[in-house]
Amino acid sequence: MDKKIEKILELKEKKKALVLAHNYQIPQIQDIADFVGDSLELSKKSKDAPSLLIVFCGVRFMAETAKILSKDKKVLLPANLAGCPLAETITAKDVLNLRKVHPDAWVVSYVNTSAEVKAVSDVCCTSSNAINVVKNVPTKDVIFVPDKNLGWWVAKNVPEKNVILWNGGCYVHEQFTLEDLLEARKKFPDAEIIVHPECKKEILERADFVASTAGMLKRAKASAAKTVIIGTEEGLLHKLEKENPDKKFFSLGISRTCLNMKKTTLNELLASLEKEIYEINLEEEIIEKAGLALERMVKYV
Repeated sequence: MDKKIEKILELKEKKKALVLAHNYQIPQIQDIADFVGDSLELSKKSKDAPSLLIVFCGVRFMAETAKILSKDKKVLLPANLAGCPLAETITAKDVLNLRKVHPDAWVVSYVNTSAEVKAVSDVCCTSSNAINVVKNVPTKDVIFVPDKNLGWWVAKNVPEKNVILWNGGCYVHEQFTLEDLLEARKKFPDAEIIVHPECKKEILERADFVASTAGMLKRAKASAAKTVIIGTEEGLLHKLEKENPDKKFFSLGISRTCLNMKKTTLNELLASLEKEIYEINLEEEIIEKAGLALERMVKYV
């Protein structure tokens, strides 16, 4: 066994640390984590964990979410500079301005947002439960931020609501093209195509299934297809292949990579556990207000 891995396992046990990893993390991080999942799964895991030390292998908004849900726990982000360009497309000030224009609307913010944005939102959602969240808000008008593609998918599936969109997007998912999908159909006519709702509208309309990363894992396992095309960040392929050795998985077009998700390496994880860096600290007021939006979110599975 690699000495770094041995040391990480030793420190995890010694410090009773819980290591969480998003589905887009590099294979070595996924393999050493206590739990690998999507945003909703990780949010619930961090909240329910008895451990007082959580090491979050992901990007900043995810670690912030864990801290908000577990304010008395120490939450570490091994890759301190791992941000999310999608989350950075909107600020709390932007949300407050939207509220002025649409005073009767509830604000539903995707979990891919900063703690400050969550604090001025009514409820958060993930790609897993966005449709259910919007269905359950008490107002007809809904401000949905920041991902316009996920927002379009929600609006399509909840036609009784007036969904007001923000013009944000994930640069990784927006790289998938209709040409990629059409080419995949020709090359693999018997394959099933599953895409993430952060993909563009024309892809969402033509895919066989639209699902979060957790939803993709479930669908891939249940599918009768022996070849599955995946339209999301390439990190998910590792878990899909591990869980379904009898099936073949391919990315939709060339593999698309989130550079921020790949910033967490074994070196960063080891240093974080050894020195207990980098700790997520948020203002009490932000934790309290954002916590209300997140607590509402975890009720909708």
